Amino acid sequence: MNDEAPGSSHPRPAAGSRPAGVPAAPGYAAFGRDILTGLTLAAITIPEQMATAKLGGFDPQIGFYAFIGATIGFAVAGANRILTVGVDSTITPIFAGALAALAASGSPTLGAAAVTLALIVGVLLLLGGTLKLGWVADLLSEPVVTGFLAGISVHIVVSQLPSLFGLTVGPGDMFSKLAAIISQIAAINPVSAGLGLGVLAIMLVSERISGRIPGALIAVALATSAVVAFQLERHGVAVIGTLPGGLPHPVMPDFDFEDLRQLVPLALMIALVIMMQTAAVSHSFPDPGGRAPDINRDFIGAGTANLLAGLLGTMPVNASPPRTAVVAETGGVSQAGPLVAAAIVLLLVLFGGALLAHVPEAALAGVLLFVAQRIFRFTTMATIARQAPAEFALILLTAAAIIVLPIQTGVAIGVGLSLLHGVWMTIQTRPIEFQRIPGTTVWWPPGAHASGELQPGVLVVGFPAPLLFANAQIFQRGVTNLISTCKRPISLVVLEASGIANVDYTAAAALRAVIASCRAGGIDFAIARLESVRAREALDRFGILADLGENRLFHSVQEAVTVLAKTTPAALSPG
Repeated sequence: MNDEAPGSSHPRPAAGSRPAGVPAAPGYAAFGRDILTGLTLAAITIPEQMATAKLGGFDPQIGFYAFIGATIGFAVAGANRILTVGVDSTITPIFAGALAALAASGSPTLGAAAVTLALIVGVLLLLGGTLKLGWVADLLSEPVVTGFLAGISVHIVVSQLPSLFGLTVGPGDMFSKLAAIISQIAAINPVSAGLGLGVLAIMLVSERISGRIPGALIAVALATSAVVAFQLERHGVAVIGTLPGGLPHPVMPDFDFEDLRQLVPLALMIALVIMMQTAAVSHSFPDPGGRAPDINRDFIGAGTANLLAGLLGTMPVNASPPRTAVVAETGGVSQAGPLVAAAIVLLLVLFGGALLAHVPEAALAGVLLFVAQRIFRFTTMATIARQAPAEFALILLTAAAIIVLPIQTGVAIGVGLSLLHGVWMTIQTRPIEFQRIPGTTVWWPPGAHASGELQPGVLVVGFPAPLLFANAQIFQRGVTNLISTCKRPISLVVLEASGIANVDYTAAAALRAVIASCRAGGIDFAIARLESVRAREALDRFGILADLGENRLFHSVQEAVTVLAKTTPAALSPG
């Protein structure tokens, strides 16, 4: 029987073994796992990083340099021991077009703009981690993220169709590229298309069999072998050519104020997406040692990864869910596995450039088509459409914005839609009258199938949401309306505040107005179950507790009713 806990780097101690907390010696088993993890990860990474670099308009070796720098950076500064970083198909389409347009304007070159962008993104992520902005990763709702990824997948597909079909298409937006492709349908190279679709098919089948199978490497190797064996270059199949060898050279950015003015907003969007994806990966693949995720330190790790990638003359990098899954599935327990993979990639860059000379561009297109179908979340879309049709509209709106508009504009709209959705959910909350559960001292919102009791002279009001500027007037009007429409005389209003997590200045003014209105009508006012420390501190800071007076803050509704109700006759039915 295996005595080692799944995902743990240390064996379970048997009775009489070493004391708890004393780690086992690393041993050959851990070293062997790291080697296996590194080999498997390199097999997945090599074709993926080449393809993603091409997606951004860069030479394939740029992807290799980025992976090396990013891996070292995150290993040094990140918290999660199995998370991997590199060039990523989620963020690359966001900045590829913008950097190409900036380079075309004659200011920096494409490479210089990418380096500058990576460095700015790195600084923003370091600031985010240092200032503990892990909550920023929650700004994008699941429907908006799903729509964002769907739009990105469409861009990836369209951008790879020319390479897949062996066509020459000039720069331009997605629709101009589609028009150019359609106009050249008769010139499609069936051999090139067959290679690319074959790579896609092999990757789909290998993933279905096992995630550990390096389907991308196998498929690209077979496609390359076919090019060499059948001399397919003579049949119009484009290849990437021999890669320049040698170590990456540290690069200092060359930019001016105008470049920064254009790059900083783009960097902010990319940093937000990286935060979102890094947090998701860190939560999905927790530390094998059992430590709780440290999202803020992972942001620092991702920032360091971007800084090193930039200094090596490459492009922004991101946390990778599929590559991290490979590390987890192969038993990786530390950053040693990714570092082994980075060493293998470095050896390939130094001595194996000629091995990649006959890799067909259509094969890399097939790799990216696989990525596109993977990030297009069909199942999530179907579930949201069935369970929350209104939120499914968010998916469609976000995807449409990403597809139709420049990607960076679409991302900004997606963030705005996510925030508006959160505000909309908040302002849907309405004050409701609580009832007492018969035979108890518990006050609860009225249920669909159970009748509660009402206390004569008492109105208990609940508001299950933070009190913010967005719902302050809704709260004030709602409480006032409950008082004015109540069919029995009211001498006491109790605000059941267990759902109020925080209060801002505007909402505090609305609450003060409600209290003043009650007192003007001869109605006492009390607050019960104010459980949130932040909400209580806010009410104290805004002077609400002082206005309320002594003995008007209670641990329970029933305590407030017992102490303050002027009469305590038998309870009435809700009718």
